[in-house]
Amino acid sequence: MKNLINKLYQNHSLIYKVFLFIITTGSIVYMFPKGGHFGLDIQKGKPWQSDNLYAPFDFAILKSEEELEQERQQIESNKELFFVYNQNVISRVKTNFTQKAQISLPDSIFRTQSRRSVLNFSRKFIDEVYKSGYLNANDRSNASAKQIITLRKGNEAQKLVYDRFVRQNAIQNTINGYFNRSRYEGFKNVLSNIFLEVLEPNVYFDEELTKQVLDEQLKSISRTKGLVTENERIISKGDVVEGKKYEILLSLKSEYESQLWSKSNYNWIVFGYIILIALALLMILLFIQRYRPEIFENNTKVTFIFFNVVLMVFMVTLVVKYRVQYLYAVPLIILPIILKAFFDARLGLFTHVLTVLLLGFIVPNSFEFIFLQIIAGIITILTVSELYRRANLFISISQITLVYMVTYFAFSIIQEGNATQLNYDYFGWFALNGVLSFLSLLFILVYEKVFNLVSDVSLLELSNTNSRLLRELAEKAPGTFQHSMQVANLAEASANEIGANAMLVRTGALYHDLGKMVNPMYFTENQTTNVNPHNELTPKDSSKIIIDHVIKGIEIAKKNGLPDRIIDFIRTHHGTSQVYYFYKMQEEFSPDQLDIKDFTYPGPIPFSKETAILMMCDAAEAASKSLKEPTAQLIDDLIDRIVENQKNNGQFLNADITFKEIEAIKKIIKKKLHNIYHLRIEYPE
Repeated sequence: MKNLINKLYQNHSLIYKVFLFIITTGSIVYMFPKGGHFGLDIQKGKPWQSDNLYAPFDFAILKSEEELEQERQQIESNKELFFVYNQNVISRVKTNFTQKAQISLPDSIFRTQSRRSVLNFSRKFIDEVYKSGYLNANDRSNASAKQIITLRKGNEAQKLVYDRFVRQNAIQNTINGYFNRSRYEGFKNVLSNIFLEVLEPNVYFDEELTKQVLDEQLKSISRTKGLVTENERIISKGDVVEGKKYEILLSLKSEYESQLWSKSNYNWIVFGYIILIALALLMILLFIQRYRPEIFENNTKVTFIFFNVVLMVFMVTLVVKYRVQYLYAVPLIILPIILKAFFDARLGLFTHVLTVLLLGFIVPNSFEFIFLQIIAGIITILTVSELYRRANLFISISQITLVYMVTYFAFSIIQEGNATQLNYDYFGWFALNGVLSFLSLLFILVYEKVFNLVSDVSLLELSNTNSRLLRELAEKAPGTFQHSMQVANLAEASANEIGANAMLVRTGALYHDLGKMVNPMYFTENQTTNVNPHNELTPKDSSKIIIDHVIKGIEIAKKNGLPDRIIDFIRTHHGTSQVYYFYKMQEEFSPDQLDIKDFTYPGPIPFSKETAILMMCDAAEAASKSLKEPTAQLIDDLIDRIVENQKNNGQFLNADITFKEIEAIKKIIKKKLHNIYHLRIEYPE
């Protein structure tokens, strides 16, 4: 049992990666839509590359979304309008009219016409108004004048023309016309007032029934428009995939996938997804293990990479499930932007490509999607740099958005044969994609806090010489601070020369000698008098103080929350070199007590181009101060000697740096030191 526990403890990092791998694979499989995948590639406008294709079973030809939408619009424009006729209103209006007429029509006004005939005339007008119906003024049916509508009277329904209704907002014109055609015009004013007072609408638009019938008609739309029988030839090899052939192929693909699902092959489909997703994730792990071992050893960073892959898959699957038309608005380029910001371009592109290939299984038009996203990822890697410069990110995302649009335009004209069928909505999605890509800055900020990572944005903040820690260094060890500034300038120029991360190496150089704040006067650059405290110590004790500035620097950095990428520069800037001055002194005065370990820095040696650059620049700048009368030749010889000793001592074995790059760095250091120690002419007194 004890041996098992020991093995588990020794391999806990590997066990965690296996667990993370399984969880990530399971999460992606769970998010993927479960259905069969059609094995043949359908590319509209391209020749059919496979053999002659025959229908494996009977299936219906599906209508396109454009055809279905056209049918929906046609049904909606010709929808049947229903109105309700209220019979009870007529009797109530006649009763109210009789009561009002008795009050408003005294016997004195009936000189030429009898009361009975006038009242009968008025009642006939009421019957005329309500013959077809008196329509509410607030009618929301939007019917045209000549449109045929359906009027429900109790349990009966009849068809009539919409303009047969008497409308409330035109009742005065109806009254005037009725009286103008009669011999009772003299009663118009009195009767008009009564009519306007007692007449009330009895026909109303039945919006609920109209919508119900419309919904039923829309649901009854047939999604098919023909039938392909078994063994019928669908397309021959070399035929162009277009028109009806394209529609039949899409219908076959849909029917095939639905039939595969209906045959209860769920477990097999899931098993296939597990294999493919596991292979893709395994490729990412193997790439990291082989080419980025420092990342592979850090479980937090591996978790961070897998988390971002899952996040991108989640966003795409969510859109595909609910709003597939917004697919190209998903900002997938956030993935390479973030990975490049925290790690490097090669890892960012490799991970992005594998993620896009995985998504190709679930998106429509997979070839087009994969091509667009890989091109966008390449452009992202080539253009996005120096994220702390906001203008750079804006320009890069603008270029990526333009590439999206141009690539889609090319696809469209290839498939349609002209530019008239462009779907301009895509350009809006691409523009939205570009806007959403700026969220990468927010993601970077959050990831720095959650995963304790460092990006160029945080490096810019750390490199501010007015920060609390650097101000403290300037106050306690002013000579060391000036030395760090000089080294930072040398390192930044060297990094720019060979294409390394200039911001990272500059920031690392500013903090690499933090440990000298503990005993600043034991370092020559901080000694302002001729008194050297090392004179009171043995060489071994002096060496310990000098070596300890690395350990003290790491402690100060961790206490102040500096990221590990900066602390790495403190650890490695001396590698495993010796404190040679005190070593020789011990060798001269007490050779019997000489132990090389007492005069050797604990390491580790540099493991990146940036840490190697700092080692060369730090040693060169410090050694150049020892030249009493510096000349160009002396400086060149000194730099050559220092760098050659570092190479011979194996300090660059893990740094992934070439001889060519080392020579380029030496030239930059020499050039900068020549400028620093440039001798000016002596001015006369």
